[in-house]
Amino acid sequence: MSHLPRLIKVLRVIARYRLDEFLGQGSGRRRLRLLLLPFGLFSGRRQHREKHRNQRLREALQELGPIYIKFGQLLSTRRDFLDPALADELQALQDRVPPFEKPGIEQIIVDSLGVQADEIFRHLDSDPFASASVAQVYRGELHAGDQVVVKVLRPGIDTIVADDLLLLKWAAEQLERHFGMARRLKPGEVIADYERVILNELDLRAEAANTSQLRRNFEQSSRLYVPRVYWDYTRDNIMVMERIQGIPVTDVDALHRQQINLKKLAETGVEIFFTQVFEHNFFHADMHPGNIFVSPDHPEEPQYIAIDCAIIGTLSDRDQDYLAKNLLAIFKRDYRRVAELHIASGWVAPNTVVGEFEGAIRTVCEPIFEKPLQDISFAQLLLQLFRTAGRFDMEVQPSLVLLQKTLLNIEGLGRQLYPELDLWQTALPFLQRWHDRRLNPLTLFDQIQENLPDWLDQLPKLPLRMIEALGESRQLKEINRTLVRQQRLQAARQRRRRKQALWTGSAALLAAGLSLYPPLMPVLEQLPIATLGLLGLGALLLYFRQ
Repeated sequence: MSHLPRLIKVLRVIARYRLDEFLGQGSGRRRLRLLLLPFGLFSGRRQHREKHRNQRLREALQELGPIYIKFGQLLSTRRDFLDPALADELQALQDRVPPFEKPGIEQIIVDSLGVQADEIFRHLDSDPFASASVAQVYRGELHAGDQVVVKVLRPGIDTIVADDLLLLKWAAEQLERHFGMARRLKPGEVIADYERVILNELDLRAEAANTSQLRRNFEQSSRLYVPRVYWDYTRDNIMVMERIQGIPVTDVDALHRQQINLKKLAETGVEIFFTQVFEHNFFHADMHPGNIFVSPDHPEEPQYIAIDCAIIGTLSDRDQDYLAKNLLAIFKRDYRRVAELHIASGWVAPNTVVGEFEGAIRTVCEPIFEKPLQDISFAQLLLQLFRTAGRFDMEVQPSLVLLQKTLLNIEGLGRQLYPELDLWQTALPFLQRWHDRRLNPLTLFDQIQENLPDWLDQLPKLPLRMIEALGESRQLKEINRTLVRQQRLQAARQRRRRKQALWTGSAALLAAGLSLYPPLMPVLEQLPIATLGLLGLGALLLYFRQ
């Protein structure tokens, strides 16, 4: 097993931080503790005894390194099945990773771009000003005077990620196979989500493409600014991007000093989110405070600046449509409609009983709506809805998880900037306008115009498709008739076998009775053969009914 040394280190960390406690008190935990016994003998378990297990998990992930830190951050977004206190603890994970020193940035530029650094840059810092789990960032200036940042991947990070993914997949498989509680937490599904995210972050060209698309989407908007990418100097392991000048969104004191309208800023953040989700269908899914800044210009009409577009979310047209209808139905407390929409969209099984699902949703939502609207968390309501649907075998898609995570970030940030933020008042008119636009005849006409060339292109092929469909229909009918005939023949054979078994059993029971009870022989000799057969048949029937 190539990842054995890494596995040994992971087991030692699990033993030291006593993470077996997450498996409860069943046999699974006892088996794991037995496995961990040799790794915990000299691991310093006692020094963590007084800490809460959630804190110990966070510290264990930090000790295991950058890949596990990022995994913990992603795990914190799965609030559809994670304990809220644990999710909050994991959300506190920070990528405070020491920078790498070799190779230097000049050597990386030579290896990646094939030119000396001074041929591109008038000035380039030799030390990074930010370092994270996957990459680190340097300040520079192009010969044309453009102020830029240079983002480079950590050397060998792809190998480290590949090895850790193999280990995580193996661990998830073992947990799901041997521990019932672990199966409920779906570690395999979480690892699959993590793999999609981390692999996107290992190709800076993908991040650069996302950044360019998001910039284009908001090119005519004054609400969000996205920095420019310098494609001539961008490769899979290096990206050069415009350096932004902004105030960190969490620096409320600095925002006050610049006289930024915080109410407007909070509302603008919500509008940006819903514009991305429902108009562009392309949303920045990693909008934590470290990736968001505020322009000091135009304080009464503040503008956001977004960076780090490695993680982008999209929804299918169907999910987008049903999500908007669900949110509108929830606001109107039309729980029947919410249940019907979940079933129609395929979010829950088609055999779900509408009345039962409606009752479960009402039970969750009614206590929430007893609060004033401005005190109701939009994101938490969506989260509760997903959790309730999970009881009816709803499979939460990765796109919906990203959406939920982003909404939690946006709402939390908005309430931090302006505690009186009424997300419903800001979002629901937007959703209503979007929904009305979808029903507008002009919108329908535009959609017809957009699809008409494809329909015309398919028109000459329709007769052939119809002939093929008719042929397939005939084949299906013939297959169905054949299956019916086979089922009838099989049923007839089974009936014949049962009759034979009954008569054979009757004879066997009769013979057994005669041999086991010799005193009855004089009586039985006086009975007709048919009567004896009926007695045996009755005995056999009684036997099979038991």
